[in-house]
Amino acid sequence: QVQLDESGGGLVQAGDSLRLSCAASGRTVGSIAMGWFRQVPGKEREFVAAINWSGGITFYADSVKGRFTISRDNAKNTVFLQMNSLKPEDTAVYYCAARWYVRASTVRNDYDYWGQGTQVTVSS
Repeated sequence: QVQLDESGGGLVQAGDSLRLSCAASGRTVGSIAMGWFRQVPGKEREFVAAINWSGGITFYADSVKGRFTISRDNAKNTVFLQMNSLKPEDTAVYYCAARWYVRASTVRNDYDYWGQGTQVTVSS
């Protein structure tokens, strides 16, 4: 089992930055890929960013490419999502996810574990 605990969400203005963190505990971390997804009420959870087990390969949704950066510190069992130039449309609950596989995935159903989510609200 892997437990994921997100933090770093909050209320910011358009153009501001936030950094989300996801601390993994339990049977960690080994060769697991990590991802970030987000969800707004009434919509499906959508892919934001993913990173492979070593941190050398990353993927991004087109809507965040160039503004968001995913990274990880395996020594601390933590993955980060640096969000810059935030827009009101980035408002959502952000979820950290993990999968028992070295390769990252952009597909929600490929992930085995999920955090409880952290709210990000961007005002215009």
